Amino acid sequence: MSIRTIVILHIFLVSFCFQQGNAQSPYQVTWKEESFHLGVGAVTLGTGIIFASQVVGLSEEEIAALNRNDVNSFDRGATYNSSASAKTASDVLLISSYLIPLSLLGSENTRKDFAKIAILYGETVFITTGLTFFTKGIVLRTRPFVYNDEFPLSDKQKPSARHAFFSGHTSMTAASCFFTAKVFSDYFPESKYKPLVWAGAIVIPAVTGYLRVEAGKHFPTDVITGYVVGAAIGFLVPHFHKKVKIGNTDTDLKLTLGLAGASLKWKLN
Repeated sequence: MSIRTIVILHIFLVSFCFQQGNAQSPYQVTWKEESFHLGVGAVTLGTGIIFASQVVGLSEEEIAALNRNDVNSFDRGATYNSSASAKTASDVLLISSYLIPLSLLGSENTRKDFAKIAILYGETVFITTGLTFFTKGIVLRTRPFVYNDEFPLSDKQKPSARHAFFSGHTSMTAASCFFTAKVFSDYFPESKYKPLVWAGAIVIPAVTGYLRVEAGKHFPTDVITGYVVGAAIGFLVPHFHKKVKIGNTDTDLKLTLGLAGASLKWKLN
């Protein structure tokens, strides 16, 4: 079974699971507040791209001086990897992951709320991608393949060869998958299909991370970090927009994330 087939099956699975009855909207979204959140996300993304674009590639002398024995033992094995098929498969998973939230169209309730869900997903994408690019541009970790003689010098001298930490493929795939599973869980908290939806959400970014290591593009610690960051953002953005019942009062929780940190506020209705 191909990677693309697995993702398509997961999308159809979630879509099918959403066809199981009515559910109240669990989220509170206002255009005024979300325009601010999207703006913060856009600034985070823009800043991250600027930082990443300022990176200068390694010189031939710097590359020749690299020694894989200087890499910690946990990550060192990645310097021997060079699978082109793994790289292609990971690219397919990344692109496909952007389509996974479309499975939320499987329920009439979520279709009615889809503009609201789309705004939350936009925040998730902006924040995840922004933090990923920002970190890459600050840390400047050399990718594993730069230590590998099987790769041409021209590839090793590209600025992107210093963008190992952390894995954007993994962070974005995890963000999309966990976002979708979280939204499903919030609409249908009692669903018997939750274990299946979460299993797909957990496995797909894990496979993506594994493939990035096999391709020689990332170290294990790069993909582990990307997984944690993406999963956390994908889960927390919808979670902090939930209506929380406190006694007989609905409380709206709001999370604002940006380069300066995070802030949380609440409002009683």
